[in-house]
Amino acid sequence: MRVSLRLLCSVSLSSLLVAGLGVCAPAHAAQEPAPIPAPAVVVAGGHAPDSFADLAARLLPAVVNVSTTQTVREADSEEDDEDDQLPQMPNFPQGSPFEKFFHDFMNRQTDPNAPPRRMQALGSGFIIDPTGYIVTNNHVIRKADRITVTLQDNTVLSAHAVGHDDRTDLALLKVDSKKPLPFVSFGDSEHHRVGDWVLAIGNPFGLSGTVTAGIISSRGRNIDQGPYDDFIQTDAPINKGNSGGPLFDMDGNVIGVNTAIYSPSGGSVGIGFSIPSNEARNVVEQLRKNGKVSRGWLGVRIQNVTQEIADGLGLSTPTGALVAGVEKGGPADKAGLKTGDVIQSLNGQPVEGKALPRLSAQLPVGTQAKLGLWRHGKVMEVPITIGALPEVQEEAPAKPASPPKSPASVSFADFGFTVGPLDGAGRSKYNLPTSLKGVLVTSVKPDGTAADRGLKEGDVITEVQQAEVATPAALRQRIDAARKAKKRSVLLLVHDADGLRWIPFPLSAEDAP
Repeated sequence: MRVSLRLLCSVSLSSLLVAGLGVCAPAHAAQEPAPIPAPAVVVAGGHAPDSFADLAARLLPAVVNVSTTQTVREADSEEDDEDDQLPQMPNFPQGSPFEKFFHDFMNRQTDPNAPPRRMQALGSGFIIDPTGYIVTNNHVIRKADRITVTLQDNTVLSAHAVGHDDRTDLALLKVDSKKPLPFVSFGDSEHHRVGDWVLAIGNPFGLSGTVTAGIISSRGRNIDQGPYDDFIQTDAPINKGNSGGPLFDMDGNVIGVNTAIYSPSGGSVGIGFSIPSNEARNVVEQLRKNGKVSRGWLGVRIQNVTQEIADGLGLSTPTGALVAGVEKGGPADKAGLKTGDVIQSLNGQPVEGKALPRLSAQLPVGTQAKLGLWRHGKVMEVPITIGALPEVQEEAPAKPASPPKSPASVSFADFGFTVGPLDGAGRSKYNLPTSLKGVLVTSVKPDGTAADRGLKEGDVITEVQQAEVATPAALRQRIDAARKAKKRSVLLLVHDADGLRWIPFPLSAEDAP
């Protein structure tokens, strides 16, 4: 059975959950209401509260249903979610009317010249301001031609997107209302611990106003959805259609925005993920003010320091963020950072691997920060000016270069891979840039150490033990030197489809997988 991570918005019957803190009911239509704190639920003796009814009644009016309409063309169908893919045609008797009917139907759906289709989706959101600002997930409203919001009293309002952020999957909507709307507020997500009670409200499968309860199951989850993953995990039941909805604490404060679930079937199995409110609040404030999000940027590509990498570097403990690449002309380049440096602290605070992009993104652009570095056994502090995260731009395809004269291929049978010179033919075959230097991986055995460590045909080995290699013979020399030095592992800096990363290879048989 295949288990997968699923975003919580789907075509037809899906909805996004609304997040909120304390819902405010307007006292006078002509006067902007002040937020009224929701009553705290008293938990005696560590047992479950007797009822969530009072809390739910206060929060429900600020949770809305988000409905979108989108024009889908066949050229865009490859980007659709796997749950929206068309079913395979059943096996009917040859020549039967049913076979012809389904054959004609499938052809109409896959014909590239077929007319555009109109698709609808449902999601959730929550009001954060009485003037009509609403938070939801970006994947709920992405590519939508029309967005409508339905309040708890069945009032339907037209909405427009103020701004969205792809990296955190958050979006801010705005509706116009003749009267102030009930709203909720963000709380402090850092204040809550694993085991605390939480309440979720949303529209699973289009069932508006659904309330569920559970606890915080874990914190700081990285589910590989983006560079800033820091999700709250909860067992409060959430399903498709809960995307964009709130996760409340027992004071009625929004501490998370429900975004994804881990499930073999698409239904809740008690593993859901929410964007922490402390992260969401900052994104929403920038969207409201500027319509976009500006983030701090160091200009480095990093990876976690494992025990094998620490052994290869000679680092006493496997902590920090290993620099796998430095962006030319970026802040780190100007500050003198190098590939192979280990960033151990940011402004005096210890950092661990993939947490560094999220922490640096929170720093104001133009300010100066201090990085604690480990380099070749020495600890140093380096000042760095925080840059602005650049927009993603597509790289122009590299022109194939004329093949230079190079030494022959070299086989590393104990690792299970073979390398050859990085010549013009190899650059053209694997679409590699002309500026890239190193040794080309020409084959990988499926059951070898190289395959187990993720090395693939077409990858380029650029460094061994933080020393550049340009020929297969040089790679052989570096690995032989590491063996003579009786190192337990050797570090290869590899360029693949995702960029640069360090790969540790065990040199002793007992360390091999």
